[in-house]
Amino acid sequence: MTESHATPERQSEYDIYQIRLKGHLDERWTDWFDGLTITQEANGDTLLTGPVIDQAALHGLLRKVRDLGLPLQSVTHLGPDRPAQ
Repeated sequence: MTESHATPERQSEYDIYQIRLKGHLDERWTDWFDGLTITQEANGDTLLTGPVIDQAALHGLLRKVRDLGLPLQSVTHLGPDRPAQ
């Protein structure tokens, strides 16, 4: 019997995004933003950075930003996050 294997590299690949907000969020918001790294910048902006599984998840994160009422500065796709082989 021949076994069929899906490509594990593709299955666990996420895209990394960076979302820039005007205003500061502190670390207590990490869970609400699905574990994204929260970085407060000296200029008053907040960066949310991390893996996003798909476009639906990205839109969910942007909905949360909207609900907070913080101005959205930018959304940047930083590229794929591939697990170590």
